[in-house]
Amino acid sequence: MSASRNDLDLLAFARHSEDDEPICNPLNSRPFAELLEEAKLARRGFLRGGLGAAVALMLSPGATALAQGRPARGQGSQLLGFTAIPTSEADTVVVPEGYRVQVILPWGEPITGRHPVFDALGATNSAEDQAQQMGMNHDGMHFFPALDEDGQPRSDEGLLVMNHEYVDWVFLHPEGPVLTAPRPREQVQKEMAAHGVAVVEIRRDSLGQWSAMRSPRNRRITAMTPMRIAGPAAGHPLLQTHYSPDGTWARGTMNNCAHGVTPWGTYLACEENWANYFCNREAHPPREHSRYGVHSTPGRLGWYSIPGWHTVTAEEDADEQCRRFDATPSGETAHDDYRNEPNTYGWIVEIDPHDPDSVPVKRTALGRFAHEGMVFQPAAPGKRLVGYSGDDARFEYIYKYVSREVYDPETAGGHLLDDGTLYVARFDAGGRGRWIALEHGRNGLTRTAGFRDQAEILVNARAAADRVGATPMDRPEWGAVHPQTGEVYFTLTNNTSRDSSGTDAANPRGPNRFGHIIRWREDIAVPGEGEEALGFSWDIFVFAGDHGSGSVQGRPLDDSNIFAAPDGLWIDPDGRLWIQTDISNDAMNQGRHAVFGNNQMLCADPDTGEIRRFLTGPVGQEITGVVATPDQTTLFVNVQHPGETTTGPQFVRGEWTSHWPGGAPTRPRSATLAISRIDGGKVGT
Repeated sequence: MSASRNDLDLLAFARHSEDDEPICNPLNSRPFAELLEEAKLARRGFLRGGLGAAVALMLSPGATALAQGRPARGQGSQLLGFTAIPTSEADTVVVPEGYRVQVILPWGEPITGRHPVFDALGATNSAEDQAQQMGMNHDGMHFFPALDEDGQPRSDEGLLVMNHEYVDWVFLHPEGPVLTAPRPREQVQKEMAAHGVAVVEIRRDSLGQWSAMRSPRNRRITAMTPMRIAGPAAGHPLLQTHYSPDGTWARGTMNNCAHGVTPWGTYLACEENWANYFCNREAHPPREHSRYGVHSTPGRLGWYSIPGWHTVTAEEDADEQCRRFDATPSGETAHDDYRNEPNTYGWIVEIDPHDPDSVPVKRTALGRFAHEGMVFQPAAPGKRLVGYSGDDARFEYIYKYVSREVYDPETAGGHLLDDGTLYVARFDAGGRGRWIALEHGRNGLTRTAGFRDQAEILVNARAAADRVGATPMDRPEWGAVHPQTGEVYFTLTNNTSRDSSGTDAANPRGPNRFGHIIRWREDIAVPGEGEEALGFSWDIFVFAGDHGSGSVQGRPLDDSNIFAAPDGLWIDPDGRLWIQTDISNDAMNQGRHAVFGNNQMLCADPDTGEIRRFLTGPVGQEITGVVATPDQTTLFVNVQHPGETTTGPQFVRGEWTSHWPGGAPTRPRSATLAISRIDGGKVGT
């Protein structure tokens, strides 16, 4: 039985709302106790002075230090060589004059196995087909160039690796998902197969057109792929399950949002809203579930094997692919059930894109939370490896990882991600901040405080960050490191749950409807703390918003650059900062967000603060994922979930809000854009 009109409406297509993951921080927006008075003073000044006070905040001593050596404001950007485009509500992709766009690798394109052809009209492909095709909802990605005969990177061939964050259940199934119990096993398997990661070899021909190759390196990694667990939490009792009694193996990865790339050339898939897939029906679930938003009852579209719920039957689930999503204890020990299965998610997964037979590895030293991505400082021989990751939920934190062993390009590998120190950020008023170690025996993280060992700290990274007094942020999402200056930029997408009484210096707007981008520069090495810097200077690079609320470096935003909900972020080799937006489906083109149109991508000069709109996408989508070829003549950008603003009744009537990229009557499909200049020059210049 297919879903009824009312059932489809209950699906609430708006997966991209602030309520994707409930507020799980018991501290809500309260900053570290010793900073309360300073935060109050900063808040009062901001509320009294409006935009003027915001400018003053950005020109704090910390901000001034960051600005040293920058060109004078208004001097004009030498990096941005295109004319800004206007906002758009059209069901198409718009780029500046002089550019062209090619759509490649849409959801369903065959890349491996039998290469089954995709049914663009009815989406009638099987679960087996889907496991051999591009997954759904393209997100973070990276281009790994092939090497020429001299060992130099090529710009016309390479591996494009990308995340498939989640699925739009209605578009995935020909007539919509079955919501009555039990759910068909075929639908559940197809949903699992549409998650994960794709590795596909692509090549550009003499006419400049990109296409997928039938390469033995092409690969799909899904919610069912076996993975190894490594690092301090491997083998810990909190990771032991019926599938892996010794706690060293897990199955699958999903809800991979942003990504990371290691200096040794592997891909990092970062697990974000994984908690939505699980339930624990205990009256008092453990903190490693409750602090992460694991549901107390099964969801309508869950993959459970629980009698009476919307699931496959136990007889169909002999391999326990579905049973594992019910984390309610049912046996005598963790070896008898899946009470610890949620603890095998929320990690960063390392994938070797060059070896299709390699086993993905979940790196537990990097901490467990709703990872948006991971970005690294440039690796230098003899120096420790330093990387950053945000926890994308309201009132959560920004983290930093420092390897214990120094980087050596001859021996570098995943072991550098298994042994190191995880820190969390505290942003003080006045433009200064400090990294606080989440290390057993330090900063109050002891057995008496509820942390028996380092593994328990990493499994409960959020609770550890609460304990040490980190600064709760407004949804930390993507990060980017400037290749020349080492400055770190992070998007803070929005937070309408922060009220004016709960603001602080780093999150000065309550409610924060439109978001902002924060940046910092690390101090020099601190004596006694090793080579990594524990202090930093920070400022706010831009307040997103409309003409009245948005500002960059003290200048109001205008028609060429108003935007909301900054999300994706990348700095190209020349120093251009690419900013992508993710206005939620329930806000897009509505109310105060109507002025922004569809989601977009902008380009900024970090030195001058100039920002220009470069791209607008089709209806109901998010612009996400951005990377260039080594010569920067092709820019790859992902369009995720076009048409997701479609309501249930609209789907039943066939009145979808988008048919991009194939046009009516085909289903909307996430896809990748290959953007280039008509004259063959660098993108953005």
